[in-house]
Amino acid sequence: MSKHSVVIFVSQRNSLRSILAQACLAHLGSGRFLALSCGWPGMLADAIHPAAIGALNSASMPIPNHRPRDWNDLARPSAARAEFVITLDETTSSFQPRWPGQPDSALWAFPDVAAAGDPEKVAHLAIQMLYALRRRLELFVSLPLQGTDRAAIRSDLRDLAHMR
Repeated sequence: MSKHSVVIFVSQRNSLRSILAQACLAHLGSGRFLALSCGWPGMLADAIHPAAIGALNSASMPIPNHRPRDWNDLARPSAARAEFVITLDETTSSFQPRWPGQPDSALWAFPDVAAAGDPEKVAHLAIQMLYALRRRLELFVSLPLQGTDRAAIRSDLRDLAHMR
């Protein structure tokens, strides 16, 4: 693996789940990771969800400085080659493109809290999701990615999906 491990987080609209994961990994990764996020073309939100902004602000994590983008931007041959693709939205998993370089992938299914409707409820659920993602990502960043059997890392990445 390269000096920086590229990790792509995927969710349907790229406005809440994948944004929280991207920001959290960038915060925890100490420069070891390049965290990116994207969503399903044609399903993207116009902007980062206000609940994601609120959750990240409450945790003192920087907000990614990009608008929601579709996965075609990150699946181009010229894009940064990902070592890992983590899908946070079960509905998108079978529609994703072929990622260059055959990255290891995992499904960490999280509910679509943005669909909860009530802004206060969505804000509360977004904070809970951020902390759940943080627990998984703290374990992920502690994995010995250099010099370890790729199958073992792939297994560990997928096992993290079952954390509660």
